[in-house]
Amino acid sequence: MSTPASPPSTQRIESVAEFLVHALELEHESAERYRQLAETMTLHHNHTVAAVFRLLADMSAAHASEVTARAEGLRLPEIAPWDFKWACPGSPEVDCDDIDVSYQMTPLQAFELALFNEIRGRDFYAFVATDSPQPRVRALAAEMAAEENEHVELVTRWVERERMSPTRLPEDLDPPNLQG
Repeated sequence: MSTPASPPSTQRIESVAEFLVHALELEHESAERYRQLAETMTLHHNHTVAAVFRLLADMSAAHASEVTARAEGLRLPEIAPWDFKWACPGSPEVDCDDIDVSYQMTPLQAFELALFNEIRGRDFYAFVATDSPQPRVRALAAEMAAEENEHVELVTRWVERERMSPTRLPEDLDPPNLQG
């Protein structure tokens, strides 16, 4: 992908509640972005890639539900979008440039985009697991980094499987009409 991993924020996550707000934002944003991509692919009749993005959205939504369950009974702080403690344009798991997404994406390209973003999410959790001054936050972040690593391994297998398949570009039902 075209955007390298963001440098870590200079601010530290210091409480479990604050960490869970970050995790919820990351997972909700990821699910929403993947759903938007699925809808776009469906509109352009790229149903195979739409299905990939729906699956990824469902995975992120399930992870968000797990985070919500962990937060039960805690009073979570409200954090303004500009006050989140990650140093990237969006949350770490959903950053991509428009040039990375095309209505004619192949499943391999979709999985590669997902892998890039899953690695960023895992790396965010792993960073908090080593950086937070609070032992409970570090332990929870390490656990979530391990869960994200399972996603990375799963998507890596999908990428490897897709690389073995012949590349089939979706038919462009409405190609650009370039007039010279």
